[in-house]
Amino acid sequence: MGFLDALLGRSKPVRPDLDRLFALPSAAVTLQAAAGFTPTGLGSVCFASVEGAEFARIQDEVRALLGTPVEFSQDAYGYTWMQARHDPEDAAGLVNDLHAVNSALEGAGFGPQLLCSLMGFRNERGQRLALVYLYKRGTFYPFAPKGDGAQKRDNPLELQVRAMLADDLTIEEDLGRWFPVWSAPGL
Repeated sequence: MGFLDALLGRSKPVRPDLDRLFALPSAAVTLQAAAGFTPTGLGSVCFASVEGAEFARIQDEVRALLGTPVEFSQDAYGYTWMQARHDPEDAAGLVNDLHAVNSALEGAGFGPQLLCSLMGFRNERGQRLALVYLYKRGTFYPFAPKGDGAQKRDNPLELQVRAMLADDLTIEEDLGRWFPVWSAPGL
């Protein structure tokens, strides 16, 4: 970063560190003990859509890489989601798959298209929660939609989860970057 950047308040972006995903199984243990949320066995990776033959190649590569069934879908904003499934008790296996997909996309030159990854949780009342990893920021945040079907968030729960996981994950400090992921597969 140069002098002019410092003077104008620009900062160098944080380099993505995909290895931070490996902190999720530990965070899952903390989350279960502190709040009763358990992994669902579902997780997903979101990236800006890639067109045509390149997209088909990515799908084939991911399926071959993981060796397990994966699902691809597009959301209302045109982003592509890849969903992976594992036994809910195998949080480490799910995280390995999410890391492998992110790494494969990054290695194929699609790093700039990567947006986020998430791991889903539920409590015994059926309340949903996701821990979302922001690829470009290298940070996590909790996303907790309310269960009434409306697009409303459970902000107090999100803030409680932030406090619970402060020692386990690098939490995104800027709450304005805690984007809702309403239709994310794996949530």
